[in-house]
Amino acid sequence: MSDIEKRGGSLGVETRDADGKRTLIGYAAVWNSDTTIGDYFVERIAPGAFSKAIGGDILALYDHDMGRVLGRTRSKTLRLSEDNHGLRVEIDVPETSDGNDLWTLVARGDVAGMSFAFRATKQEWDDTGDIPHRTVIEAELYEVTATANPAYPDTSLAARSLESARAELDAVRDEAKRKEENAAAARRRIAERAAQQEQRIRGIRQDAS
Repeated sequence: MSDIEKRGGSLGVETRDADGKRTLIGYAAVWNSDTTIGDYFVERIAPGAFSKAIGGDILALYDHDMGRVLGRTRSKTLRLSEDNHGLRVEIDVPETSDGNDLWTLVARGDVAGMSFAFRATKQEWDDTGDIPHRTVIEAELYEVTATANPAYPDTSLAARSLESARAELDAVRDEAKRKEENAAAARRRIAERAAQQEQRIRGIRQDAS
């Protein structure tokens, strides 16, 4: 899908090895944490933005590679939850080459970040400051990823969203201006008719006198 965005950060990933199960634990997103995206705008994820999405079939991947699956919510090898901090991720690491490599890299600290792929379905833009601010209120979630480079590779989708929001605001302003102009014109016509009526009344009075 062409409208999927990717975000991430070096928020830290923990390892837990208990009862023969290896689990990676971390946060893919932190609520209300302002992040500058490409020096173009500031973005924050609102609490509860993924509350609807996490009930779906989400994948856990290695470095956003669809061919390197680590877990899946449908099979309960990926567990997603929202708490007061953000979007919490738990991945049961498989006994595969990718799983074993990732476990070693996280334990060594080489991989210390998580990313996620999403599509914003509800958002707000504040374009009144020096730099636009975007708040993602609700989003669809497609995958979470353990990665050594949790970057922000593409701002074009959000940029288009901003331009769309600006266009909508301009349209609202234009409509408000048009209504005000129409109202002003109506007031002028009413005032003119009232003045004409007053002049006729005065003319009748003068004729009567």
